[in-house]
Amino acid sequence: MLVYCTPSIKIEVTRSMMGQTSPDTIPLPMAQGNSEVDEKALRAHPISGSALVESQQFGKSLWEKTGKLTVKLPDATLKDYFLKCVTWVCPKTICLGKIANKEGSYFLLVEFRHIARQPAEPTKLASHLADMHLRCVSPTGKFGFHIATCHTKIIQVIDVWDDSWCVVFRRHLGHITSLASPVFQWPEFDIVSRVVLGKVVPRLLLPLQSDGRVQKPSLVHGDCWDGNTAVDRKSGEAFIFDACSFHRHNEHYTGNWRAPRHNLSGKAHIENYELHFPVSEPVEDWDARNQLYSLPYNLGNVIYVPESSQRQVYENSLYSNLS
Repeated sequence: MLVYCTPSIKIEVTRSMMGQTSPDTIPLPMAQGNSEVDEKALRAHPISGSALVESQQFGKSLWEKTGKLTVKLPDATLKDYFLKCVTWVCPKTICLGKIANKEGSYFLLVEFRHIARQPAEPTKLASHLADMHLRCVSPTGKFGFHIATCHTKIIQVIDVWDDSWCVVFRRHLGHITSLASPVFQWPEFDIVSRVVLGKVVPRLLLPLQSDGRVQKPSLVHGDCWDGNTAVDRKSGEAFIFDACSFHRHNEHYTGNWRAPRHNLSGKAHIENYELHFPVSEPVEDWDARNQLYSLPYNLGNVIYVPESSQRQVYENSLYSNLS
């Protein structure tokens, strides 16, 4: 438990604030009937002469269109792809393009992977993530990113490069609390936000880069919850998808594993990860940092997930501890 005080307010941040729902079993994604494909997405296929054989709606998403495409390559080979269409500004990649006649919408075309189960099991997922975090190198040696990325519909204002992880995270969390404020519509939330941004963030994050400590910026997935991890049916290997990455403290991604609503929130995933990537110093701050890192994910849940339980959890927890 963390206790932070202002002249008239005591705020106890407990694990109960991070979510009370039990993790649900995630059904495997399945085809759900035929689906139309934007012509520009078909023309963007990198192999000239390829032809669409079948297009199906595949899997579920709260606010996006997802599908499975079967394409015949010029040598008559059939290959499957996963298509995702979204309606907000997205970072451009090789497989991304703008959808014709639909302002603000883009498509993403990637290789199709058959899923054996979700989420991925702890040992393989943790080792893959730790290896990625250890090996990646920030192009500037700093925290941040060259463009803004998106977590759900939230544009992450991390399109800066800064030596201080505290500065980048505070900017990131400050933007999310500003979006959450009109959703909560209660004065205590704004007070708590100011305390967290002004007092808690520097208290917990500045020590990571103080007293001779050096913190390596890691390219982190950014939304590594149950539904964005899986085991490949063919290879048996863990894989991840639907990233909203930027270069950050590697432990930041585990904030999404704190909420009991996720299967990944069990001890096994974090313990396996720490076998490959030890906890940052000061070690005694790990649990408090993890609570802090859970805030952007839980607030995003309140803002955009229909029937989210997180709003009531926050209100009950904070009201009961204000004095």
